[in-house]
Amino acid sequence: MNGLPPLPSWDGLHPLIVHFPIALLLVAPLFVVLGVVLRRGRPLLWAALLLMAIGTTATFFAVSTGEAAGKLAERTPQINAVLEHHENLAETTRVVFTALTVVFAAIVAAPVVIRRLQVPAVRIVLPLAFLLLYGAGVVVLANTAHNGGRLVHELGVQALMAPASSPAAEPVEKEVARSLKEPRTP
Repeated sequence: MNGLPPLPSWDGLHPLIVHFPIALLLVAPLFVVLGVVLRRGRPLLWAALLLMAIGTTATFFAVSTGEAAGKLAERTPQINAVLEHHENLAETTRVVFTALTVVFAAIVAAPVVIRRLQVPAVRIVLPLAFLLLYGAGVVVLANTAHNGGRLVHELGVQALMAPASSPAAEPVEKEVARSLKEPRTP
């Protein structure tokens, strides 16, 4: 039975963590739209807020692990330029989604706190107007992800991780070696 692979160090966690904020923050606006369109969509607005909060929190981890990984990356002038741009975009993404999450929390919570704001205009118009702002945040997020992708797929930057000792691989390696030594029967 195979066990779990060893957990990488903090600087090696970036490739594992970075996809959470991307996925969560890109899915959240779908819940906002459904929350506005559906008649009893208020719980979906709260779900969108939860996704934004978790996604925004994940940006803090992604930036932190990315900074640690960036210190270990092999450097060339081209890698330095893209890495610096990626880091600046990542920090901007973190700030933008922190602000967007706070604003959306106010939009979702205000009608609960102030009963007068439970009119359809506020329930529909504010979340839809918010989505326009959110769209700008998505552009920053996409650019951040694109530059991270360039670092990996175009420039070959890799997360530096300690080599994993794989006791589970040893029996497989022995089996392959033994099968190579055995004569083949037609």
